[in-house]
Amino acid sequence: MPELPEVESLRRGLEEFVVGQRVRNVEVLLGKIVSGRGTKRTNDESKVKNFCAKISGKKILSITRRAKNMMINLERGGMLLVHLKMTGQLVYKSNKDNSTVSGGHPIQLSDNKLPNKHTYIIFTLEDGVLYYNDVRQFGYVLYFDSIEEINKLGHFDDLGWEPLDEGFTLAAFTEKMKSKKGILKKLLLDQKVVVGLGNIYADEVCYEAGVRPDRKVETLSKKEIQKLYNSIIRIIPRAIELGGSSVADYLLADGSRGNYAHEHKVYKRGGKKCFKCGRELNKSEVAGRTTVYCGFDQK
Repeated sequence: MPELPEVESLRRGLEEFVVGQRVRNVEVLLGKIVSGRGTKRTNDESKVKNFCAKISGKKILSITRRAKNMMINLERGGMLLVHLKMTGQLVYKSNKDNSTVSGGHPIQLSDNKLPNKHTYIIFTLEDGVLYYNDVRQFGYVLYFDSIEEINKLGHFDDLGWEPLDEGFTLAAFTEKMKSKKGILKKLLLDQKVVVGLGNIYADEVCYEAGVRPDRKVETLSKKEIQKLYNSIIRIIPRAIELGGSSVADYLLADGSRGNYAHEHKVYKRGGKKCFKCGRELNKSEVAGRTTVYCGFDQK
């Protein structure tokens, strides 16, 4: 699943191409994609009709993000909440020169055929078409009349701070960490303290901070919490600046791969030499995820 830097890079890329355009028509080819966000979704025809009716004719004003969710904001307050999950993809194809701009997980068929068997929503815009494709159909695109409606439904209730927000201060982070118990990496992954730290960035943050990812949170000192905080506010903006990591098959909106992977110090480097001490990096399972760390430099 793409982490915060990848989603933010995609948001910025798509914004350049679709903002300001009006949605002329919407076609939903698989109703469950717009019918809910649970794992056991079924087609709801009334939601499909409402989805198409509420979007058609509206102009796209902006694209924003909360954690790994993208929000396509429409005129008169409406918005689309998009979560690509594991294999979702957005592809914009221009009418002017037939060029395509894709973001999300590459689907080979989409390189030469649009729509295709993985296409489930088609947004016809004034100057092109935006396709939502999804191989495993885990993602969703939901319509809401306002952000207030999203908040009322508690969609973001369990999400912590955004690493880029002013409210994400050392004092706030320290207070939250001191109130928690359990394995550090598990806490970083569950998004309740700070959002966007998936497996890649959790490992990288712990390495830079010199803290083992399998440490119990309640054993961390104030200094170690500060080091974790400093690592988060350095690594996440840097990853966004470089377009994310794209270590597997995640593409940016211009079709290129993110290149923060060149700066990875531990992720997928198990058995290789630590950049700090030269010793072999450990590889184990922590919080159900493959984890790499230095047993010497990380305490």
